Amino acid sequence: MLPVKKIDLHVHTTASDGTFTPREAVQKAAELGLKAIAVTDHDTVEGHAEAGKAAAALGIELVPGIEISTKYGVAVHILGYYVHGDAPGMRALLDWIVADRDSRNEKMCALMEADGLPVHYAEMKERFGEVIGRPNFGQVLVELGLAESVNDAFARYVDRGQRYYVPRTILPIEQAVDAIVLSGGVPVLAHPFQYRKTDSELRELLTLCMDHGLRGIECRYSGYDAEKVSYLERLAEEYGLLKTGGSDFHGGNKPHIQLGTGINGELDVPCAWLTVLKKAAGISPAAKEKL
Repeated sequence: MLPVKKIDLHVHTTASDGTFTPREAVQKAAELGLKAIAVTDHDTVEGHAEAGKAAAALGIELVPGIEISTKYGVAVHILGYYVHGDAPGMRALLDWIVADRDSRNEKMCALMEADGLPVHYAEMKERFGEVIGRPNFGQVLVELGLAESVNDAFARYVDRGQRYYVPRTILPIEQAVDAIVLSGGVPVLAHPFQYRKTDSELRELLTLCMDHGLRGIECRYSGYDAEKVSYLERLAEEYGLLKTGGSDFHGGNKPHIQLGTGINGELDVPCAWLTVLKKAAGISPAAKEKL
């Protein structure tokens, strides 16, 4: 009997804060025998073109996605599947996010330069690409001998309340859901247990997001045990939401998470969930090769 193929609907690449290029992520998925992956980089769709070419060459289905950082008391992430990055509302939103991110990063660099550290934003962009985040600053601080690891750099320098931390301007959650819907995408609440909300608080969040067009909830995720998965799947059924699942793979930046299988092999996302997701996005099975 042939092994059952898996899918992974939450994958990050070097287009945001992963360490695999879009092509490498797709190639890794092919080596693992995955049927499909979704590239869901933070606040950008720049990895889709490269991933799409690789997927077409390797016979893997690519789901073009995004993960948008928002705020609802705490930071909450919204996944968007089959988004159209050039849709006017989405393009304006992503351009605003880029401008805000650049402003924050320049301020962080200025704080480091004021302390005599050779950290220059233009050089960081040349080295790491257009999407610079705190992990990149952490890596530089490690190389300068100021921290033992990126986690140590976060704890001592770039986490909230530390010397080089500069806050972001985070979008209201309603704005992100609206933008995904208007771009033709399917908005899904990412990794619900990460927000440490009670049952009633999570239900309030779902209701708010559904009022703006939320269509799904990420039920299977790296580290989620059977009890957590069962709870989320029951919640999805109760609210009429579609179910998704993914590893949140970041390559070397989260080395404990494996593409397609999670942390300890617990991740198992049914291919049928992708069929439902495509139907919600208005994608026909015959359109696979065009993605």
